[in-house]
Amino acid sequence: MRSTGDRIRHAISFELGGLALISPLGAWAFGMPVADVGVVGVACAIIATVWTYIYNLAFDAALQRLRGGTHKSLPLRILHAVVFELALLALLMPVIAWYLEVGLVHALVMDVAFAGAYMVYALVFNWAYDRAFPLPEWQGETQPHQAAL
Repeated sequence: MRSTGDRIRHAISFELGGLALISPLGAWAFGMPVADVGVVGVACAIIATVWTYIYNLAFDAALQRLRGGTHKSLPLRILHAVVFELALLALLMPVIAWYLEVGLVHALVMDVAFAGAYMVYALVFNWAYDRAFPLPEWQGETQPHQAAL
């Protein structure tokens, strides 16, 4: 398992790299100033981080209360992910619309585009990170995390 320091390095490098990549691409794609898209990106990253903590805490507390434990089956994990993303979309859309002075539909399109871009970025970033900073227990494996799913 990764250490706390490694997780902090991962989180910070992920967010900084994402902002450096997605802000100019978003500005180009939507015809807006990079600085404005960057400010929205920073705000959205902060909101997403706080939301992740609150949501996971509340979800696990609800599971503990309703089921007596926090074990999640595959269908429950899918529900967890879908509700998380829909709620995050609802949280971020008004921020995007307000700061960039666009309508809610335009903000929704931007939010969905950013979420899609971040999913692709996360896949590539995490793959590269695992290769740049492999864990000792992966010695001899050809594909880290191959059987983890």
